Amino acid sequence: MFASIRDAAAARAPNLRRDQLERLSATDVEHLFAAVDHVAFGGALNALLRRRRAPLTFRLGKRMTSSGGTTTRFQDARNPDSLRFEIAIAPRLLFTTFQLAPAANVCGCECRSTREALQRVMEHEAVHLLEMLVWTTSSCRRQRFRSITHRCFGHRASTHSLITPTQMAAQYYAIRIGDVVEFEFEGRSLTGVVNRITRRATILVPDRRGQRYSDGARYRKYYVPMEMLTRSTSK
Repeated sequence: MFASIRDAAAARAPNLRRDQLERLSATDVEHLFAAVDHVAFGGALNALLRRRRAPLTFRLGKRMTSSGGTTTRFQDARNPDSLRFEIAIAPRLLFTTFQLAPAANVCGCECRSTREALQRVMEHEAVHLLEMLVWTTSSCRRQRFRSITHRCFGHRASTHSLITPTQMAAQYYAIRIGDVVEFEFEGRSLTGVVNRITRRATILVPDRRGQRYSDGARYRKYYVPMEMLTRSTSK
């Protein structure tokens, strides 16, 4: 099954012909979904979408930093005909992981390339879409979901070990949320606390003119690339 889906997707999308992907587009994601639907479900997902007159769109979630993919159901309660779905894939997690590690566990399956990991994520999201089309709601924590993914794709879990920005910051920069760090900004040396880590770190620097936070102090917020930060040595 896995090889058949891989080959069907590669026949449609040149970007999906390498084990380690060099680029990825929303169209590639669409072709991969079509391959999963055709090989695993005999086109049933597309048929259900047509029957419900519900469009399905695809997106690269460039700001997604924890989930490998998401499937979302949209519908205006006042307009039953407004039903639509979206599948988003997180390219940053995929590419970062295999730049830093030789393998990752995705859905309980060992993946040694971005292409393998991407396919496992799409298999997972396709089952979310199936559940939403048939039962309206979907949860990968429930036995029904796990049973479908195991029977159809051999998945043994619903989680992944793709490297998140927070994990990368801790592992490769030794910086964690709550650490005091230093950085240069417009020729000044500033010191602040790491408040959040996504594509960049959110640093809160004490400033009398800044926004007041729950601890009663005022801070100015800065978004700083990880490579520009150093842990503060001052006590």
